[in-house]
Amino acid sequence: MKKLFLLLVTLLTSLTYAQSINDYKAVIVPLQYNFLKSENQYRLNTITKFNLNKAGFVTFYKNENFPVEYNDRCSLLYADVEKESGFLVTKLYVTLKDCNDKLIFKTRVGKSKQKDYSLAYMEALNDAFKSIYELQYKFTGAILKTESKVMTQIAASPSVNVSTTLPIIAVDVKDPNLLYAQATPTGFQLIDSTPKVIMKLMKTSQPNSFIAIKDAIQGSLILKENQWYFEFYQNDKMISEKVAIKF
Repeated sequence: MKKLFLLLVTLLTSLTYAQSINDYKAVIVPLQYNFLKSENQYRLNTITKFNLNKAGFVTFYKNENFPVEYNDRCSLLYADVEKESGFLVTKLYVTLKDCNDKLIFKTRVGKSKQKDYSLAYMEALNDAFKSIYELQYKFTGAILKTESKVMTQIAASPSVNVSTTLPIIAVDVKDPNLLYAQATPTGFQLIDSTPKVIMKLMKTSQPNSFIAIKDAIQGSLILKENQWYFEFYQNDKMISEKVAIKF
C-alpha cells in the first residue's frame, strides 16, 4: 500500500508540474481588475478577451455559461492583468494561472507614456500581449492525454479499485462550505465555488474511504453515519473535520 501511495503522489506531481499553456483548453477573463474601480473600466477586460482570441485561445467571461466540454475548471486558465508603479509611465502585465492559482505564464511588462488613462492602459496592455503572441499557442490536449496515461497506470494496480461505486448521500446545496467533486484519474478533486481546489482524493479499495491531501496535510476522507470526515494527525492528536461534498 505504501508503494502504491508513493506511485500515486509521483504521478500527481508529474501531472501538476509538467504543464504549459498549450495544455489548457480555454481562458477565463474576469469582469474587473483589482487596480480599477469598475467592471471593464477603460475596456481593459474587452481588450484582454480580444487579444486572447486573436492569440488562438477560446475565451469566456467569468459570468458566462460554459459549454459542457469546458465544465472541468482545471482544464482552463484564468487571466488577470496587474499594474506596476511607474513615474510618468503606465506599466501592465498579464498573468495566466491554473485552478490552483499556480502561475503558468507571466508576460513582460507592457509600457505606455500616454497621458490619457484610456489610451495609456490600452497601449500598455497591447504591448504586454506581445509576449503571449510569441508563444504561438495551440491546444495540444496534453492534460487529457496525460490523465489517460495515468489512469491506465493506476488501473493496472491490483490494490486499487478505480471503478468503485460511491455511496449516495443527500447534501444541502445551499451550504456555503459545500465542495464539489470532480473526477480525476486517481479519484477526485474537491473544489469550492471560486473555483479553487481544496482537497485531492485518491481512491482505495473501499468506496467509503479515500487517501486525502489538503494543502500540506495528508490524511483520510472517511464516510461515517452518512457524513464525510477529513481525519489527520496534528501534534500526535487525531483531528476529525466534517466536510460537505457533492459528488
